[in-house]
Amino acid sequence: MKRNANTGYEIFLSVVAAMGGILFGYDTAVISGTISSVTSQFSLSAMHQGWYVGCALTGSIAGVSIAGIMSDRIGRKITMLIASVLFFISAAGCAFCGNFTQLVIFRIIGGAGIGIVSIVSPIYISEVASAKRRGTLVSCYQLAITAGFLLAYLVNWKILNISQTASFASDTMNYLLVNEYWRGMLGSGMIPATLFFIVIFFIPESPRWLIVHGRGPEAKIIMNRICASSSEAEEQFQAAEASINSETKSEWKALLSPGIIKAVIIGCSIAILGQFMGVNAVLYYGPEIFSKAGLGGEDALFSQVLVGAVNMLTTIIALFIIDKIGRKKLVYWGVSGMIISLLMTGLYFSAGPSWNLGNGFLLAFFLFYVFCCAISISAVVFVLLSEMYPNSVRGIAMSIAGMALWIGTFLIGQLTPWMLENLTPAGTFFLFAFMCVPYMLIMWKAVPETTGKTLEEIENYWKGKRN
Repeated sequence: MKRNANTGYEIFLSVVAAMGGILFGYDTAVISGTISSVTSQFSLSAMHQGWYVGCALTGSIAGVSIAGIMSDRIGRKITMLIASVLFFISAAGCAFCGNFTQLVIFRIIGGAGIGIVSIVSPIYISEVASAKRRGTLVSCYQLAITAGFLLAYLVNWKILNISQTASFASDTMNYLLVNEYWRGMLGSGMIPATLFFIVIFFIPESPRWLIVHGRGPEAKIIMNRICASSSEAEEQFQAAEASINSETKSEWKALLSPGIIKAVIIGCSIAILGQFMGVNAVLYYGPEIFSKAGLGGEDALFSQVLVGAVNMLTTIIALFIIDKIGRKKLVYWGVSGMIISLLMTGLYFSAGPSWNLGNGFLLAFFLFYVFCCAISISAVVFVLLSEMYPNSVRGIAMSIAGMALWIGTFLIGQLTPWMLENLTPAGTFFLFAFMCVPYMLIMWKAVPETTGKTLEEIENYWKGKRN
């Protein structure tokens, strides 16, 4: 019974922290339903349209650049609270902004919150989870991201439907949901931000962070609640304390030591390359891509709902198999499928009319791409980044890798409209397929299999203390 109670507590802590992923996913996906209306209202060019999408990502880059230092200094829990507040301010500001400049400013504020939570939530989960369940529990964060995607797509679809059929007595409701319905889409983010802020108060600080800051007795209490037995808790505590005590260098010197800097470079590489395989281009510009294939506005948004549903359901599958199959095998199979689906999607746009390929062909391979992506790189990336680095520098190291991820996301958000216009949709998808190749090579040659290893064992691997 004690084992079950402790397992339940471990899962509870992970699920609460993973709710930060809902903010991440919601902010990432909600923008897709607003692009055409905001572009029309403010007469945006292709590059300005890219800036509207990409401006939040500049905030995310700023957020990840300070997230590690913040979480290492003031704690994982308080940092997550700050992220929820920033997201709430952003959603409220977007709903009631007076012009495009204000809209951009509030999107940047929200982006900073999302950048922070994208680093801190996976770190917190990795530090409270046991080695045998760490992959599954950190994947809960990715599941929450996909839930945020799906929720945003459903809200966008519903609000668009309301804007076409409803009329309210309240001028404010008409303003937000009918006349300028994009405001209601962006402003609806206040609800998940508030929920996340509340639930954070029900979890303790990370025990490994407490050990780093000399608060061992508090850490022991939490570890005793998480671990199945007091002996296991003591073993985990001693291993974490020994790992931290063995690191006598400053944080930055430790980060630049040969093994650790190699891990950081590898982490940055897989983070940034993942974005150039088309992941966020699909999430941001899915409705625009479907529109180019001839689907109407509401049909395009409904197709994006299907994308969100497949993304979430596939992530649930990944949740149950990541600690059984292993990180690397999932990537090998998933990225292979991504290459096939990207090539077929490019083929549709280049030869579809002459070969009489219908919209069903496009939607099938689009959804197959989402399936392959969700079960491989999307499920694996935050797990790997959260477990690759030593306890004493985990926050800073993951911030650097996270910054690479968000820089890649910004570039894709900014460049996709230009690529669709100048490279054509076919050329864009062929380019995404080509970028899958170096990702596979890095995973094969440079990344160790971490399934079932404790954080301290993974740390010893990068430091060269290998068994």
